[in-house]
Amino acid sequence: MPFHTFKALKKITAKPDRELLQACKDEEFDQLFPASISALSLCHWSPVNVCRTAAQFLVTAPGTRVLDIGCGPGKFCVIGATSTAGHFTGVEQRKRLVRTASELVERHRIPRVEFQHGNINQVQFREFDAFYLFNPFQENVMPALRIDYDVELEPKLYTDYTAHVQQQLMRMPMATRVASYCGDDSEIPSCYACEKTAFTGKLKLWVKKHPAPAYATAAESYAQDNGRAIPLGTGPLALA
Repeated sequence: MPFHTFKALKKITAKPDRELLQACKDEEFDQLFPASISALSLCHWSPVNVCRTAAQFLVTAPGTRVLDIGCGPGKFCVIGATSTAGHFTGVEQRKRLVRTASELVERHRIPRVEFQHGNINQVQFREFDAFYLFNPFQENVMPALRIDYDVELEPKLYTDYTAHVQQQLMRMPMATRVASYCGDDSEIPSCYACEKTAFTGKLKLWVKKHPAPAYATAAESYAQDNGRAIPLGTGPLALA
């Protein structure tokens, strides 16, 4: 699947409406989506207050580059950009959700937000400073949570995507920040420490406090020396 910035199908002009987006509650914000997407909000899209809290933790300076892994229709990115001075990028493999997110940003003229249509294993993590995850791969092991039939789902993808994110986060610089909402935090490497929790422990705020394990450093060197990435779950340097 190609990884590229998605262009809205039509240009929508309106006066800036960032104040509304900053102030509204979930039921108000979700009305900005088509009904079929709004109906999924309770289960699949982050609550407004969670988005604000996570974004304010992740953005430590103007221009902090935040990646939302599995951004859906862009709710976290939009709220993050309207409540902080960070730059928010969402990656999503469902094209219709990327289209909805792009049209929302264009309609309300939200700055410092972009959406990418593609797969997480095509993203260069080093282009970002901080990361947000709302249980992005759970559909693969819990069919009852399936959003639609637009993408392939299978348990092996959960394992592969989770291991890939964990490996990439291990290789990020010290003090890298991650916010995770719900889930079992399998994507978070042991070199990160949980500094804060909120919303009865559902939101966890992580900081890389320790160097990556030796096998992760060796894996990165091996990949660089051989000019290619190591396939997930294979080779002598695979994750246990």
